[in-house]
Amino acid sequence: MLTPSLPGSGVSVLGFVERIFDALPRVDQRRWAHVYLRSMLSTPGRKSVRRLAAGAEDAPRVLQSLHQFINGSPWEWAPVRAELAQWTGQGLAARALVIDTAVLRKRGEHSCGVHRRFVPATGRSVTCQVGVGAFLATLEEAVPVDWRLLLPASWTEDAERRERTRIPDEVGRCSVARQALDLVDAVAASGSAPVPVVADFSGEGGAEALVHGLGLRKRDFVVAVPGGLRVTAGGRSGVLPQRSGAAQPAATEARALLPGGRADAAGQSAVVSRAGQSRVVTVLGGTVGLAGAPGGPRQYRLFSVRTPGSRGQARLWLTNLTHARPESLCDLTLHHAVAQRTTARLEADFGLADFEGRSFPGWHHHMTMVSAAYAYQRLGRGAAAEPLAAAG
Repeated sequence: MLTPSLPGSGVSVLGFVERIFDALPRVDQRRWAHVYLRSMLSTPGRKSVRRLAAGAEDAPRVLQSLHQFINGSPWEWAPVRAELAQWTGQGLAARALVIDTAVLRKRGEHSCGVHRRFVPATGRSVTCQVGVGAFLATLEEAVPVDWRLLLPASWTEDAERRERTRIPDEVGRCSVARQALDLVDAVAASGSAPVPVVADFSGEGGAEALVHGLGLRKRDFVVAVPGGLRVTAGGRSGVLPQRSGAAQPAATEARALLPGGRADAAGQSAVVSRAGQSRVVTVLGGTVGLAGAPGGPRQYRLFSVRTPGSRGQARLWLTNLTHARPESLCDLTLHHAVAQRTTARLEADFGLADFEGRSFPGWHHHMTMVSAAYAYQRLGRGAAAEPLAAAG
């Protein structure tokens, strides 16, 4: 069978598994978690269950057991992810909690949650699953600690599909914004520090719902919003001034406030250089509210981030950190790019899109193992070694 530790690591894989998977009730489940995780770390290329089992003695038996562990075993993933978030928080001085989506392409139509989706980055529609992930992040590293699977109505309202893929009764159709808030709640419940939430909803519906939910939770945030977001000046009421002194209607599109827009509320600008690249951050003058937002007046600031020389339009962000400096706001937005790089690496090196099963529990088990493997590879031999060793 596989040996218990990786060469050169400060913490054995076995020790890591004993802490992160301690909530698994059966010894054999924890044992196969150890085998699966170590195989993910040592197997190059595609991370199918067959390939993960190939390097072990008695591969046919191991293949059957690993397949059962991921697809058939009834272990709960939420306590494992809570422990992973807590462990990651001990080893990573996170400055942001990033919410990001992962588009996992699929060929067939039978895997849980598969649907056609337009991907703005490619300008094409693809057949895919969509995972919504939570990442604890610094400007150098982002570690995934929890996930949700987006389920369209074609899945949640189809009794045969639900039964076949074992979707729990309590799981219904849920927007990306609602899933993002669930992730924020789950990571908070794990004991992680309440760092600002960073999310890109510029291409998603539901930016208003996300902002409102974060406000109710008293969480600081920066959220990229679509240019068509309807905002009002000075909270929920008031008028938007033009340079001529004329008044605009009480609500306008956020893009109109960008420098050169028809309402043009340009404010303080700064050039911020990070990792050899400069960005122009413009914090628009005055506070704004969301048009028609429930729950009473709330004040936010809009700011834009633009890379000099780029042909793309400046990205527009909304924040409740109304007194933060442009440099601080820019740094928070950069955490999202770090999480996106992690997602790309998860797909290339950690088997993010390699799950071959079709069930809802199987998908969550796989994503838990991918996240744990990445966390160990990035933190297991560094800052997180001391807490884990003490726990072992």
